[in-house]
Amino acid sequence: MPEAPLDDNDIILEVTAGVGGQEAMLFTKEIFEMYEKYALFMNWQVELYEHSTTELGGLRRASAGISGLGVYRFLKFEGGVHRVQRVPKTEKSGRVHTSTMTVAIMPQPKEIDIVIKPKDIEMDFSKSSGKGGQSVNTTDSCVRLVHKPTGIVAECQTERSQLQNRERAMKMLKARIYNKELEEQVANEWSTRRLQVGSRQRSEKIRTYNYPQDRVTDHRIGGNQSNLREFISGGQSLHCLIKCLLKESWKESLLEMVEYSNDT
Repeated sequence: MPEAPLDDNDIILEVTAGVGGQEAMLFTKEIFEMYEKYALFMNWQVELYEHSTTELGGLRRASAGISGLGVYRFLKFEGGVHRVQRVPKTEKSGRVHTSTMTVAIMPQPKEIDIVIKPKDIEMDFSKSSGKGGQSVNTTDSCVRLVHKPTGIVAECQTERSQLQNRERAMKMLKARIYNKELEEQVANEWSTRRLQVGSRQRSEKIRTYNYPQDRVTDHRIGGNQSNLREFISGGQSLHCLIKCLLKESWKESLLEMVEYSNDT
């Protein structure tokens, strides 16, 4: 399949817990780790930007930069709502719960794609904090950037160095601004299209992980895969589904081009 625009770009991966309390946060951690393992499987590099954990070991949110060959190409259809159905560890009656988390895949812009003026940035510094809000070092290493024209915010405190955190926060900020522009552009195009794969809508439910039935269902192509634990190990099973999504997207694009040529 031919490469599409942005396929060679690196990305920023963001995960956020959704509905389901602590269970949603534990699921968020599992999905984030699934993509970390997939990056290892694909021989990509991962750079942690944000990692907000809970008392039970879950994740409220996390973000990471992923770089390597074809990162956006293979991960661009992973954005959206992921849903898990299982009995939580804290559930005593054995009842199956449904929880959600959201994945965002943001292509990192090239230097020529986006330019941010220094006067448009508001920068704040504070001490990095750990669990419970306690300070983990004595320097103002946590960096928070606000893009004043859009109100978009990026924060980083993973490193002890203020300079490193500022560089990572700036990468996140650029990616979020660039992603907002892309989403607006795609939303305008999508109003006249019928493609089922890759609408880039964060509210779109894309996949269900059903533990009692040991099944993963992708709702865009209607495909089911068994052996859920192998799937979330981030290896060949996930890679096969991603390749199916790429193939389906390409088929839909071809059909759209044929219909367009017939109409003209």
